[in-house]
Amino acid sequence: MKILKLLNKTYLSILIIFFFSIVNSLSQDEPVDIWNIDKEQIKENSENKELISSTESEIETEKIDVFNMQTKDRSDSIKVDESLNSKEIKIIGLYDPEDFGLKIDMWSNSNGDQLKYLFSNLAKINLSRDASELMNIVLLTNAYYPKKNISEKDFLKIKSDWLIKHNNLELIEEYLIKNDILNLHPKLSKYLIDKYLSESKLDKACKIFLNNSEPIKDNYLSKFNIYCLINNGKKDEAQLIFDLKKELGFNEQYFENKLNYLFGYTNEIDKTISEKSILDFHLAHKTNPEFTFEPKENTNPLIWKYLAASNLLYQTNEIDLDELEKIELIEYATHNKNYLEDDLFQIYKRFQFTIDQFLNVKTVFKSLTNIESRALLYQTVLLESDINKKIELMKLLKEVFIKDKIGKAFEEKLKDLLQDIELDQISSKHTSFYLENINTDEKKQTKIKYNDDLLHQSKLIKYFIGDFNQTKIEKDLNNFLKKIKKDKKYSISKKDIILIESLKSDGIKIDKKYDNLYKILDSEMPTDIQVMINNNESASTILRIIEVIGQDELSTLDEDTLFFIISALNQLNIDSIRNKILLKVLPLKV
Repeated sequence: MKILKLLNKTYLSILIIFFFSIVNSLSQDEPVDIWNIDKEQIKENSENKELISSTESEIETEKIDVFNMQTKDRSDSIKVDESLNSKEIKIIGLYDPEDFGLKIDMWSNSNGDQLKYLFSNLAKINLSRDASELMNIVLLTNAYYPKKNISEKDFLKIKSDWLIKHNNLELIEEYLIKNDILNLHPKLSKYLIDKYLSESKLDKACKIFLNNSEPIKDNYLSKFNIYCLINNGKKDEAQLIFDLKKELGFNEQYFENKLNYLFGYTNEIDKTISEKSILDFHLAHKTNPEFTFEPKENTNPLIWKYLAASNLLYQTNEIDLDELEKIELIEYATHNKNYLEDDLFQIYKRFQFTIDQFLNVKTVFKSLTNIESRALLYQTVLLESDINKKIELMKLLKEVFIKDKIGKAFEEKLKDLLQDIELDQISSKHTSFYLENINTDEKKQTKIKYNDDLLHQSKLIKYFIGDFNQTKIEKDLNNFLKKIKKDKKYSISKKDIILIESLKSDGIKIDKKYDNLYKILDSEMPTDIQVMINNNESASTILRIIEVIGQDELSTLDEDTLFFIISALNQLNIDSIRNKILLKVLPLKV
């Protein structure tokens, strides 16, 4: 056994003998896996052997405990049942069901086969912002697991896969830490720490380990934890855990060499660089004061990001224009958002061209190298004064980028170039290109402008904000319907019907004499959604609604689609989500 360098031989021998005597005694009941033992596990003694045995059993079967629900403001930590022998289910999520008008049993009536089918379809769609918001709500609300034809493990994997695809690191961090589920889906935990480390945010990466109360089972996570302990000045703990792992068979010489340098046991620099993982690569950087690395096109994207975040990439102003391979790498890295577009286009501006090349750019660029052609086209765009000719050149430049599969390297710069051009300045044949590539980020619409000439834009909308008096709402609604009945020119729109039916669903009463103002056909609701509603499959219904929304924002949906979405939510009494949707699609906003 390797002698601990921070303890004397006698103390270490006593510790190890004591440790293995405990393991021996426990083995009479059930073998205990201590491969990735951490500091909490070291403190266990023989009085806890039943608890330890129970813990190992529960980890193997992936059964988890029930916890007390979070408060509405989500400020309180999740309180897990302290009993390790509990056979009840631990609810894993972030939001209280009441926050969104949902129920803790919203998955209880769902069929796992149908859920798998729905999630499979949704995984193929690049969901819009509105649809993604709904997906976060339905997946991260605290609720019991579905029971039929789907395991807890599979259901939790669906949550993890969504979080990874959505790539909201702060949300993933909150989900893992608040639920204390570092081990439950190692893939999600590894994704988070690798992403943070690639951005050179080591403290953020290590945060996930701070309050972990369970033995770390995954080897990669265990190594990362040891490194985090060292980085936080807890070398004693790191050394102890590492030596115990060594005794149990751990054998990775690369990792051990880097640790020995970090522990201060050797001053000899191990210059080997492993690209096997972002952690290995980071350790090579941190243990070599003279570290240098030249990435290639097939270099792991995480390493590319790490190089960019750590200021280890080429300085573009120092690159010679004849170093075409380096410039190609920069183009590739810009496409993957590891270089700023401005840096790449500064390189393009340094190329020299003749007047004749500028004048005949549309034919000349075809005879140049790919890099030179992009440089010539870009410089010509800057020089061209005619708006429509300028846009033609931008379009040509965009096509050249796309042809070489680096189209994302010319996104922000294109938006900037188009930003100085007004729509009415360009010909109709360039309109589509202009609208597709201009910065279309919606300006915040913070103020509702009420229009009392239209029912669905009237002050009755205030009800869905929560600003209402029921008696007044009923009076105002009936007065408006009276006005509509008298006005033969007024045509009730589907949005008007949506507002009326939502108010009626919440108990707002209207006079019977207005019942014939409009009709609702049963066929307006998709059959499969109605079946889900009838079976009280509220979560599944929301998933189908998300599928219907798909890539579209709510504001762009047609009125018929909006009608059955709101109707479905009315039938299930999911008022909070319904109100959020109504306030996005009904009012006039300025």
